[in-house]
Amino acid sequence: MDLVMLIKAVILGLVEGITEFLPISSTGHLIIAGSLLDFLDEQKRDVFVIVIQLGAILAVCWEYRRRLTDVVAGLGSDPQSWKFVTNLLVAFLPAVVLGLTFGKVIKANLFSPVPVATAFIVGGLVILWAERRRHPIRVREVDEMTWVDALKIGLAQCFALIPGTSRSGATIIGGLFFGLSRKAATEFSFFLAIPTLTAASLYDLYKNRALLDGDMSGLMAVGFVVSFLSALVAVRGLIRYISRHDFTVFAWYRIAFGLVVLATAWSGLVSWSA
Repeated sequence: MDLVMLIKAVILGLVEGITEFLPISSTGHLIIAGSLLDFLDEQKRDVFVIVIQLGAILAVCWEYRRRLTDVVAGLGSDPQSWKFVTNLLVAFLPAVVLGLTFGKVIKANLFSPVPVATAFIVGGLVILWAERRRHPIRVREVDEMTWVDALKIGLAQCFALIPGTSRSGATIIGGLFFGLSRKAATEFSFFLAIPTLTAASLYDLYKNRALLDGDMSGLMAVGFVVSFLSALVAVRGLIRYISRHDFTVFAWYRIAFGLVVLATAWSGLVSWSA
């Protein structure tokens, strides 16, 4: 296995794992990092990203394994388990419908560093605005959510179809707007990631199955493991962080990062590829 390619796989695995569940857009970071690193050709890089995304999803499943196991065990008799699953399904469907309808158009026009950087900045400004508002809390725990709360967050998640917006950012900040506590909004964002990202990843993997080959297996395995471990650290860290802090620091990071990308693109310092 080529050492340089191995290092690039590790870097992209770290980028995916760290950014997937923070409100800073994993897709945006992967587009920019992939452009800088010149990692594989575009189609094979897409397959690699799909695989390492599954590693990040597995991290959430592992972190909440007891809760998920209890839900599955309770589906036969526990109304709360059915309510939990129903809420996830309701929140999941809007992004599925819009993703299947507009996915190709979005990917053809917005999956490049400059549009992503613009979305970074806009998203950062939205977070700053959201954090300056009062947050009357109606829902303190995920189990207190109604299907209407879930639908609202599902509609907020649709904004994440725009690369650079951040799926976790859209759902968490949307949750704050709709009266959820930081803990409830963040945890529901984690749970919603499981069906949303799994379905998207498996669908994309099926479409690109012809590109899977033995030459990439080692790189994908390394990226998967690195993504899993770094996502596990990020999930645990974010839960601890929100117990004492708001999301302002992520907003300023998004704005600064987006401005750097735009500045380097306009000055010609970096020749960003699509």
